[in-house]
Amino acid sequence: MHALRRFAFVLLPFAPLAHATVSVHAPRVERSDTPTYVDVAKPRFSWIVRSDRNGTVQTGYRIVVTQAGRTVWDSGDVRSTRSFDIDYAGPALAPGERYDWRAQVRTSDGQGVVSSHFDTALDDSGWQGARWIGKADATSLPAPLLRKTFRVNGKVDRATLYVAAGGYADMSIDGQPVSDAVLSPGFTDYDKRVEVVATDVRLDAGEHTLSAELGRGFYGMTNPNVWHWEKAPWHGQPRLRALLRIRYADGHRQDIVSDAGWKLADGPTRLDDLYGGENYDARLASPSTWAAASELPAPRGTLVAQTEQPIRVVDTLNAVEVTEPKPGTYVFAFPRVIAGWATFDVSGPSGATVTAHYGEKLMPDGTVDARDEHHYFRQGFQTDRLTLAGVREHWHPHFSYKGFRYVQVDGWPGGKPLPGAVTAQVIHTDVAETGHFDSANALLDWIHRAAVDTMLNNLYGIPTDTPMYEKNGWTGDGMVGADMFLRNLDTGRLLAKWVRDIADTRGPDGAPLLIAPNPGWGKVRAPTWHSAYVFIPWSLWMQTGDRRPMEEHLDGISRYVAMEDARSPGGIADTELGDWVSPETDPGGENAPEDKHVAATAYLYGMERTVASMYRLLGDTKRADGFDAKAEIVRDAFNARFLDRDAARYRGEGDSGYRQAHNLLALSFGLVPDALRERVAAGVAADAKTRGDHLDTGALATKVILPVLTATGHADEAWRIATQTTFPSWGFWRDHGATSLWEHWKLASRSRGHYFLGTVDDWLFGDVAGLRPLEAGWRRFEVRPALTAWLDHASASVMTPYGEASVAWSKEGGKVVAEVLVPVGAEAVVRLPGRGEVVVSSGRHRFSTPQVSRVREAPALYRMMRCRIVPSHLCNKV
Repeated sequence: MHALRRFAFVLLPFAPLAHATVSVHAPRVERSDTPTYVDVAKPRFSWIVRSDRNGTVQTGYRIVVTQAGRTVWDSGDVRSTRSFDIDYAGPALAPGERYDWRAQVRTSDGQGVVSSHFDTALDDSGWQGARWIGKADATSLPAPLLRKTFRVNGKVDRATLYVAAGGYADMSIDGQPVSDAVLSPGFTDYDKRVEVVATDVRLDAGEHTLSAELGRGFYGMTNPNVWHWEKAPWHGQPRLRALLRIRYADGHRQDIVSDAGWKLADGPTRLDDLYGGENYDARLASPSTWAAASELPAPRGTLVAQTEQPIRVVDTLNAVEVTEPKPGTYVFAFPRVIAGWATFDVSGPSGATVTAHYGEKLMPDGTVDARDEHHYFRQGFQTDRLTLAGVREHWHPHFSYKGFRYVQVDGWPGGKPLPGAVTAQVIHTDVAETGHFDSANALLDWIHRAAVDTMLNNLYGIPTDTPMYEKNGWTGDGMVGADMFLRNLDTGRLLAKWVRDIADTRGPDGAPLLIAPNPGWGKVRAPTWHSAYVFIPWSLWMQTGDRRPMEEHLDGISRYVAMEDARSPGGIADTELGDWVSPETDPGGENAPEDKHVAATAYLYGMERTVASMYRLLGDTKRADGFDAKAEIVRDAFNARFLDRDAARYRGEGDSGYRQAHNLLALSFGLVPDALRERVAAGVAADAKTRGDHLDTGALATKVILPVLTATGHADEAWRIATQTTFPSWGFWRDHGATSLWEHWKLASRSRGHYFLGTVDDWLFGDVAGLRPLEAGWRRFEVRPALTAWLDHASASVMTPYGEASVAWSKEGGKVVAEVLVPVGAEAVVRLPGRGEVVVSSGRHRFSTPQVSRVREAPALYRMMRCRIVPSHLCNKV
């Protein structure tokens, strides 16, 4: 442990241990557990070291990779503290093979061993013979059923099913699903990339049937919609490419491939649409007539591994109430807003149809609000129809999901259904919940839980904006939420995949589009939203230590930002989208009543500084200096155009009164001149006070208002805003029955499933609990709770690449006591309120300091805390 830099704390030591216990956990390849389709030439290895002794450090490792018992690569003894993203450095790996690996890890307090395996992707020759198949009729709507009978002639050592699809493919063997993944494979721009999933399956000797049911997804959508998914360049009937590779114990191999030898029939799913829902006719569940499958053209995209986690059913909820708002109409109410589908347990006469409408809220008459208020869809919305076959049915949709809390059923046979007749399945990308927050304030705890649930409801292979209405990967939403996602959930692989989706949307000028993946819609200028292409790779670097997205995309990123600079005359940028859905706007969604040039220019500046930091990190100082020079010009132009120096506030043309967002963005990006920072920050606090301690911000500025106020000596005002219960506030939502975050501050908010106004969660971790990264991957992190005068306790933890980092502070006997956990490989800078700092290495540490009263921090504190407002890579430029 490092010595105290200032003698301000009492450091309470733990009793020394006679013998340290060191263990190694979480072996991963490409940040995944035992991946079955690795398509990178140099896969990366990682592990986590745990020790019960303070100060343990990793001193070295040795990695050995084998294939069928033969050593392929031996790293030899490597002296290094690095424990993640260690590149494979052996000879080229063979495609379609399993490799075992083992790491012997040395530490200052002992050794540990970890082992696992991974499978490499197929190459073109490995797929040979596997064709793209489906139904050739371009107007056919039923979901195709495909099947192939085959025989296993011996003892199977291992069998792997490889699947790529245009749309979704539910695969089964002998009527049993091959995995618990749903809505699979993942969704991309199919002209650029098509994802492959590989699943190990169990086979015994004898005859088997390999089957598939194909869903449309975004590939073959037929419901006309405002984004024109039905006209996407790749659009076509659902199709499948599959290969079942059987490896026998005696060494020989058998491949079952998709080809014209498969049989095809129309299935009982007569229509499936991601937005509209599904029509299912149970009378057609067992087709009597099968024809030959058709070979179809391959999607133009390259086959790539699905690196994000699969989508799964993660929970089932029972109804808490069943009402009958009008005769024969039954509404099932569930505990909270979710994304997923409902399962129906129903019996009735053949031909009877049960209709289910899903919604997040109710109409005044008690029926479900399943309206398409913006008229986005022409042919139905969030509705399933189940036609019975005269026997008991236990059915759920397979190729659509909904955002809902309520399910309304009409046509239910036999009178009022029992509460258990309809259950709700919670479905999303199956990411681990890796962050934790807890406090003495019930409202703050509610905000955090609602934020996490809302983020999960919007994870479907990409970060979506709402599971009910749009289901799109809006770049601005993902940009403001990226840190929140990465801190709370294991979303690094998903966001890295999504950055590729964003890159795929770029046009000839290099600018991304508004949603990703994209069918060719949304070509508008919006640097505020397009900044996702720039800022998310940096968030991945800071939060997870993954530099590959930055390296992969930097050429495209820099080209876009240079173009944005070039089309900003005099350094002033423009955008179609500014601080979206501020409180006074239409609840259907619109820009704040203020000059959008302010936000656009602030974001241009931030992007230029970020690109410069990326180049500097990768060793290209010349290009880094070039983007820094562009940023200086933009900053000067920004202050010349928008800064009223006498009033110490930023104004834009056509603003409606004082605009919190202008001043917050100027502060958060480090654009405010040194001499005016205090006054500009005080202006924000004063405006909030005049509004009765309320914010006046939309999606962009809500992210920074509480961190800025706290860091500039206005923690009291930040606290009052955070704990408000009147409009506009998070407490206002809760007091009106919310179980999730909304799209707008107003009660008339269309969607009850948006996370982009929930970025207050950044403040909960960074200021209330006091936990934030200072260096990439949390190698060095700060513990600095700033709200100890308002709370009795708070705690937070995050899972870093090194292991769990956490803080738990509480008031004990007139003191603030903080317990800090530092993982092996990292260090923490601990700063308790009103005191100096101490730097500690790995282990559990306990600190105590006198309690601080509720006083405004001195201006000097703001200078110390400046990097808490400005993104870390901009600090030395402020």
